Amino acid sequence: MTRLVTKEAPQFQATAVMPDNSFKKISLADYHGKYVVLFFYPLDFTFVCPSEILAFNEKLSEFKSRNVEVLGVSIDSEFTHLAWKNTNVAQGGIGNIQFPLIADITKEISKNYEILFNEAIALRGLFLIDQKGVVRHAVINDLPLGRNVDEVIRMVDALQFTEKFGDVCPANWKKGDEAMKPTHDGVKSYLAKHHG
Repeated sequence: MTRLVTKEAPQFQATAVMPDNSFKKISLADYHGKYVVLFFYPLDFTFVCPSEILAFNEKLSEFKSRNVEVLGVSIDSEFTHLAWKNTNVAQGGIGNIQFPLIADITKEISKNYEILFNEAIALRGLFLIDQKGVVRHAVINDLPLGRNVDEVIRMVDALQFTEKFGDVCPANWKKGDEAMKPTHDGVKSYLAKHHG
């Protein structure tokens, strides 16, 4: 999976359940010119997955304000996705989430992103894809380990800051923090100031 970072994101076309609950054939190419957070989860109607999907949905306006589209993917069919959306959160459903859920029933997308586990389900892979379609950040979690959505937003901020200003973002950097000039003097100055 880490081999995809710095490379063009694998293209795909698949059916998704859209925010209005319609089915639509979408492709990664549809989102060219926007940032994309493409995240994989193992299965609908499971345990950690709804907590992640709801967490992404709760922060959706923060992603949208950064020109980021959020796309969820699992190996379930669009029909199962829709049934899960139509199930109340109190009953283990996800309710009316407002980003597309992609059906990867052939498992081709999961294979192409190198996260298919035991030829059965996707691990918790997450890919931050830039406006040109290049993978700039990737993380993978084992099945029981849920992701931190605030960390995904932090990575989006770091990428956009670097693209805009050319500076690099040190450990634990967050929006509003000082960054480093990508030179030896810039690094020395930053380290002396913050760790000296």
